[in-house]
Amino acid sequence: MSVTAVIILASVTTLSLLVCYLDARYNLKLAGWLSGNVSNPFTDARFSSFSSSQEKQPEDYEALKRRIETLEAIVTEPSYELNKKINDL
Repeated sequence: MSVTAVIILASVTTLSLLVCYLDARYNLKLAGWLSGNVSNPFTDARFSSFSSSQEKQPEDYEALKRRIETLEAIVTEPSYELNKKINDL
């Protein structure tokens, strides 16, 4: 057996083991894809939660913006500074 054949055999074996590991660890369905059983891996539930979090993000952003505005209004009040100076005494 020549050196080239051994290198090709080792490469194929390593690639097969890597594909099997990724399938078992992350459920990527790579073995099915490589063998011709094409399926959409992004229909899994773990990817659908990503899109719902993207839709929720502007609402969260607006809520955080309102909270910051309220905190700024409290901190910039003159009575807040006076109360802080009194408490420091």
